[in-house]
Amino acid sequence: MRISTALLGAASAIALALPALARDDVPCFLTRDMRNHTVGDDHTLYFDVGGRAVYRAVMSNNCLAGATSSDPIILRDVTGSGRICNKLDLDVGLRGNRCIVESLSKLTPAEAAALPKHVKP
Repeated sequence: MRISTALLGAASAIALALPALARDDVPCFLTRDMRNHTVGDDHTLYFDVGGRAVYRAVMSNNCLAGATSSDPIILRDVTGSGRICNKLDLDVGLRGNRCIVESLSKLTPAEAAALPKHVKP
């Protein structure tokens, strides 16, 4: 009985930890709340979510090379749920090319305020 109780407790702890590990510490947001975007450099995209938060998506390839903030960039969720909870949920496309999202992070208010004016979304 003790072993099964210990196994159940361990399984519960793992089940609770897995969603946190999969999220990359990025709070989930809805794709419908994604607003303006700006291109920081060949690898970095900033976007506004609902006027309440700024997120940074860093690409592992230089798919944003030559892009400007006025270029149409496709941002959508891969799962079709309308929610982005980690970098694997985000699909980024530009001029028919797909970007590979290396990291996705929510900026703190101080980090967002410190962005140069030309990259603030």
